[in-house]
Amino acid sequence: MTVLRSYVGGGWITPTGAGRPVLDAVTGEQVASVSSEGVDMAAALDHGRSTGGPALRELTFHQRAALLGSLGSLLREHRKELYALSARTGATLADAKFDVDGGIGVLFSYASRAKRELPNDTVYVEGAVEPLSKAGQFVGQHVLTARHGVAVQINAFNFPVWGPLEKLAPAFLAGVPSLVKPASQTAYLTVRLVELMAGSGLLPEGSLQLVCGSVGDLFDHLARVSNDHAPCHGVLTAGKGFSGSLAPMT
Repeated sequence: MTVLRSYVGGGWITPTGAGRPVLDAVTGEQVASVSSEGVDMAAALDHGRSTGGPALRELTFHQRAALLGSLGSLLREHRKELYALSARTGATLADAKFDVDGGIGVLFSYASRAKRELPNDTVYVEGAVEPLSKAGQFVGQHVLTARHGVAVQINAFNFPVWGPLEKLAPAFLAGVPSLVKPASQTAYLTVRLVELMAGSGLLPEGSLQLVCGSVGDLFDHLARVSNDHAPCHGVLTAGKGFSGSLAPMT
């Protein structure tokens, strides 16, 4: 029986408690146990802010897009494995393909759109230069930059692959690290997804973390001053000209 681990602080953490059982939706057999006991939530958020954020902000939009595309190619090679795990959630093959292929498609879609619509730079210049004085001595221009914080994902049980990837992609492009909290019923599928991504060596350190089990005191450590965000299943505020990429997530 597998004890689902969390991926925080740059490594895999085995929970200290026995956890709650996670059952096969078809047979009733226990697939795994899940618990977040022993995970230091404050340290995980700090790792995202202090390590993941700076690493992502050093990359241009096009470099981030290229990494998303490479992740999509990697995951596409493991689709059959993810389909098989998805069957244990009660999903049909068609359901599994919708979730897995849909999530992979999101990565490719955002990567392609970023290369078309965003500059090969670390900032996004919005609009023309605006005069601020009658004689033209002072001018101004809007420049959008990455927010300094962590995007905490709260995902639903029915999209254990697509759910995390659809939130990761825009946050990653915006230079914001993600902490993924999957629904416990199907967390074993999301764990395998993160194992593949984290093990690929493609992601900057701290840009992706995973907490399985209860959120515990996680929300107590979200800091407005640090620009942390907690999007729940698919909720992202649209950025100007690029959906969900550059605006705050609420």
